Amino acid sequence: MDLFGQKMAENLSREAPLADRLRPRDFLEFVGQEEIVGQGKMLRQLIDRDETPSLIFWGPPGVGKTTLARLIAEKTKSRFVALSAVSSGLDALRALIKEAIEERKLYNKRTILFIDEIHRWNKAQQDALLPHVEKGVVTLIGATTENPSFEVVGALLSRCRVFVLKSLSEKDIKKLLERALTDKEYGFGKEKIKIEPAALDFLAATADGDARVALNGLEMAVKSRNKNKGLRIKIDKEDVKEALQRTHLIFDKKGEEFYNLISALHKSMRGSDPDAALYWLARMLEGGADPLYVARRVLRFAAEDIGIADSRALLVANAAYDACHKIGLPECNVHLAEAVVYCALAKKSNALYAAYSEAAADAKETSHLGVPLHLRNAPTKLMKDLNYGKDYKYNPDFDKPVKQDYLPKELKNKKYLKN
Repeated sequence: MDLFGQKMAENLSREAPLADRLRPRDFLEFVGQEEIVGQGKMLRQLIDRDETPSLIFWGPPGVGKTTLARLIAEKTKSRFVALSAVSSGLDALRALIKEAIEERKLYNKRTILFIDEIHRWNKAQQDALLPHVEKGVVTLIGATTENPSFEVVGALLSRCRVFVLKSLSEKDIKKLLERALTDKEYGFGKEKIKIEPAALDFLAATADGDARVALNGLEMAVKSRNKNKGLRIKIDKEDVKEALQRTHLIFDKKGEEFYNLISALHKSMRGSDPDAALYWLARMLEGGADPLYVARRVLRFAAEDIGIADSRALLVANAAYDACHKIGLPECNVHLAEAVVYCALAKKSNALYAAYSEAAADAKETSHLGVPLHLRNAPTKLMKDLNYGKDYKYNPDFDKPVKQDYLPKELKNKKYLKN
């Protein structure tokens, strides 16, 4: 690189977003994922011995997949090339493979090919990559937020080691934020910034395990308050909330507003207002709510507030939950919307909920009552001798309803379900 190019690279580095500037340059700076890259762990040993195989990193956004791939390239003195599965295709792959072969021939330098969102590459693209991974032309490191068992072709997956990366803890996020505030070269260490402990805790909690969200939020908060250069900057919880609203719609997932929103969604469905229900659903999903949490609440609503008035509501809600589990956001938002609208328009009845509540109360008070003998199975001779199953009428053998008691005699004729 010439002097001009080096100068431009330095300027771009200084002007890069905080999250990029603070990327760890060594494992000592890497936060989280101790189970994978902690001292003595398998992947760390492979890297230290320069025996890194092709890898798949599976985990949520902002947990260090890209950073870890860059660190591996740095530690193994390999050439690092990144492709985005969203915007690149076979032509980009062929050009990259050609360059990798030349680098190996001319400089004996290995190439680490990092493919972000590898689950978005189709089968043909993944198959085209396979022979080059097999021959060692490139060492693949794929990153995915989706289960690679379903999204990566079997032949390619079998040639990679899969490591699961977890969401960062609030403690990890706070450690990153504190580093950002004190780092004089890449962070805000040269500026006079005081952030309230409550604001720091809120930012760490709201980031939901995503380092990029936390650092972007901090950077926005600092920039919005840094109007007079050289003066002390004080950041409180409200500054953090405003900054996060600018970077992405959020709500406090542990605070009162979270429960206010789910309550509004629930009551809108109960009140048969599909438009309001859709609005509160969107407020939650666009604000970063876990779709599976919302799906669980809709699933409960389908039985508690609709129940036997429309049994299909439970099937629709369960299908929506299944879709959320399989494909996640943003694709599953329409499945949740369908379930929410169906539940809002369905006939309502809490008869099932009330019936179970009454039965549960009786069950707690009468747990000493035994099962009537005629309802008990008798798999052994002794049980038959004790009259287990005696006089039980097998309903399918009769053409008309069978008069038979199914409750303990103390609860005879008890009615729980009231339509």
